[in-house]
Amino acid sequence: MAAIPKGSVATYGQVANLAGMPRHARLVGRTLSELPEDTKLPWHRVINASLRISLRADSDGHNVQRRRLEAEGVEFVGERVASTYRW
Repeated sequence: MAAIPKGSVATYGQVANLAGMPRHARLVGRTLSELPEDTKLPWHRVINASLRISLRADSDGHNVQRRRLEAEGVEFVGERVASTYRW
């Protein structure tokens, strides 16, 4: 996950594949949800296969993730990340 370049996103499935665990996207999601709040890992660059933020749209986490992505130059089309930002 640390390899995902700034301004790009990867899906949970991509991260699972890179970790040598294909078909374990949910495990990636669970692992990310258990990261400490002060983590230096760029968790915000991981999104779902529909190119959407998985966190509930009305949650603080969703808003933080979207703001971090936008700060890196990632553009959204509605609620989806524009596909050109996929790593």
